[in-house]
Amino acid sequence: MIVAVPKEHYPQETRVALTPAAAASLLKQKLEVVVETGAGADAGFPDAEYQKSGARLSADRSAVLSSAQIVLQVRVSGDDADIQNLKSGQIVIGHADPLTPGPALPALAQAGATVLAVELIPRITRAQAMDALSSQANLAGYSAVILAAGHLPRIFPMLMTAAGTIKPARVFVIGAGVAGLQAIATARRLGAVVHAFDVRPAVKEQVLSLGAKFVELPLETKDAEDKGGYAKQQSAEQLRKQQELMGNVVAESDVVITTALIPGQKAPLLVTADMVRRMEPGSVIVDLAAEKGGNCELTVPDQIAQREGVTVIGLANLPATVPYHASQMYANNLVKLVQLIVNKEGILALDMADEIVAGALVCKGGEIVNPRVRQAQGG
Repeated sequence: MIVAVPKEHYPQETRVALTPAAAASLLKQKLEVVVETGAGADAGFPDAEYQKSGARLSADRSAVLSSAQIVLQVRVSGDDADIQNLKSGQIVIGHADPLTPGPALPALAQAGATVLAVELIPRITRAQAMDALSSQANLAGYSAVILAAGHLPRIFPMLMTAAGTIKPARVFVIGAGVAGLQAIATARRLGAVVHAFDVRPAVKEQVLSLGAKFVELPLETKDAEDKGGYAKQQSAEQLRKQQELMGNVVAESDVVITTALIPGQKAPLLVTADMVRRMEPGSVIVDLAAEKGGNCELTVPDQIAQREGVTVIGLANLPATVPYHASQMYANNLVKLVQLIVNKEGILALDMADEIVAGALVCKGGEIVNPRVRQAQGG
């Protein structure tokens, strides 16, 4: 059985789906790995390392795609040429953005591909090693703080010197999921005073354990979390009240990092233009929800903009700014997933009754089979 790793074509995508070390792991499972020439170069993995691992290189992208039974990607390709090179029954695994309407998934279904979307892997204990959303969100939270520190005209830690005492930076993290918790931990390591807020009261203990202060707001938080552990979409009135109550905390912060996302929904607006105007000149906002419309009203997707004297960073895909380790973590996630669907003899054993397979499965047998995805795609 051949596992293919094509080079990513998505704009500014520097990650690769499989590292040389991960390829070696699959080879031990009696699988053959074919990597498109240059696929790992942007992430710091040259072709020579893949050859040393035992993988086979090919400069022919169409042959790489058409020869494989399993195709591993960071972002599932929606290119017409790529889809035409797929065979019916091939398994395609990667980020597929399944809950956002678009032409890619219907085209993949029509081609007969079996698509597993890593975004839909259930958040259960057995699937933790395959949880690509969490592994990449960890790096996004880290990168957000490093970006903020680089653009803030102040330093993060308190310094006591002969020239005087420098107060520590004040960082406010909105959303204490995986990305938010990593942002808190990173900002604390750099010496900042960190405050955090989340509509899910259950995360308060995690915030406090990292040395941050949990912002208590008199909001109705009952049923704020779904069964998957994600925050639920709030009503317009709840959002309005949250904005009003958070205004003072935002105004007093040197750095605000927003991480609030609702699967399949536009990002909730949490930081208004008026709130930004109240921040001190030179302050920084890093909006990790920029790709889905942004949590900040003044965010410009994929840009670093100056607004009201504040630097608003709306760069999408922050994990791609640290592609070496992002690829390493993602590849480990995919290896575990492949090991779930391929037995020790290297034979495909796709168990549709398995909770992980059933949760991640989007397309099979010429149609979109996931009810949530079918509804999101308008089918």
